[in-house]
Amino acid sequence: MLPNGILISAPSSGTGKTTVMLGLLRAFSDMGLRVQPFKSGPDYIDPAFHHAAARKASFNLDSWGMDEALMNKIVAEGEDADIAITEGSMGLYDGVATKGASGFGSSAETAVRFGWPVILVVDVSGQAQSAAATALGFMNYMPDLPFGGVILNRVASPRHERLARLGMEQAGIKVLGMLPRRGDLALPERHLGLIQAIEHPDLEQAISNYASFLSEHVDLEAIRAVAQGTNPPKVGRLVRPPAQRIALARDAAFSFTYPHLLKAWRTEGAEILPFSPLNDDLVPDADLVWLPGGYPELHAGTLAGANKFLTSLREHAATKPVHGECGGYMALGTTLIDKEGVAHKMAGLLGVVTSYEKRKFHLGYRQAVLQEAVLGYQRGSRLRGHEFHYSTILEEPDAPLAQVTDADGNLVSETGSLRGHVSGTFFHMISEATE
Repeated sequence: MLPNGILISAPSSGTGKTTVMLGLLRAFSDMGLRVQPFKSGPDYIDPAFHHAAARKASFNLDSWGMDEALMNKIVAEGEDADIAITEGSMGLYDGVATKGASGFGSSAETAVRFGWPVILVVDVSGQAQSAAATALGFMNYMPDLPFGGVILNRVASPRHERLARLGMEQAGIKVLGMLPRRGDLALPERHLGLIQAIEHPDLEQAISNYASFLSEHVDLEAIRAVAQGTNPPKVGRLVRPPAQRIALARDAAFSFTYPHLLKAWRTEGAEILPFSPLNDDLVPDADLVWLPGGYPELHAGTLAGANKFLTSLREHAATKPVHGECGGYMALGTTLIDKEGVAHKMAGLLGVVTSYEKRKFHLGYRQAVLQEAVLGYQRGSRLRGHEFHYSTILEEPDAPLAQVTDADGNLVSETGSLRGHVSGTFFHMISEATE
């Protein structure tokens, strides 16, 4: 049996669901429960926070980027858990207009697929009984959605609590917690959302505070009793590794790798060799060097001066593959211009020039048809992924790696690049499209 679970969602972003998620993960873990965290959607920052809170790796579940078999396999890996807790993305029903691998990418689809009741975090600031109308609409919008109840956030006073609770009771909605308004529970953010978990100045203390706050103001036993689930019959395999020995850049500049990929590579027998470009580490002896996304723009000067790293990377690229995703792609290019307009020389293995001085928002799912064989995939293979960055391409002179479209099939100009053994993309790969 797959683990019983719940899905933490909200009507929109910014309602406090991440605080609730981290607090619940740690509170249940402190109770001695084996908690398996998941993230619904393509976010690659939140799982690291989940890992810190639950002390167990968190994995993405994405109905646009993953077929049913892959999603089922990822969840099946948590069979030893007492409870699965999944954090939704954006609003509960938010997704895209065109169906992907198995759905439209909404958190509601994840809840329905695995039978995990939704606990809706509702920000009641500026309203009282009216919040029940919002919750009632979310509960009834999808008839087959399992709905467990609500946690009301940013409650201003005992009177406010009584009125908000009264509205929920009149609507027949179970109230599982009431969180008083507090200004010190917000996680620090930057342009891609939350800062990385490894950058938080005191993450352990913050998570402990969230757990204490949640334990004091929500009914943990009632939430645990709400958890349930189904047992999908079809379990597939994980994504195959691109090489046997993979040198993986891993530090504050390069950390955005989907956890299910790393799990899959190890499960399929690949060896992952972490190293830090920021520490000027030599690239390990490997079959492939993989530079994930991250924040190289914040460390461009350090990277430009990392001579041992850059020299060994260039030596590797002379005979063996190197691949970069988003931030890793920029680092493989010729120049990265930071937000102050300072140009930093990068590895020069690709001709791409990117700029944060001229910011442009790029966000969305991507489907790529490879123009050449790369990373173990044949020419014509289709990959699904997600792109999220603010950099602008000033030059992209190399051969295009892929024909790239968005979720609706519209062509995207950022095609990625290929030169010799070196490749790069602006999208983060989620899976291979098999249909």
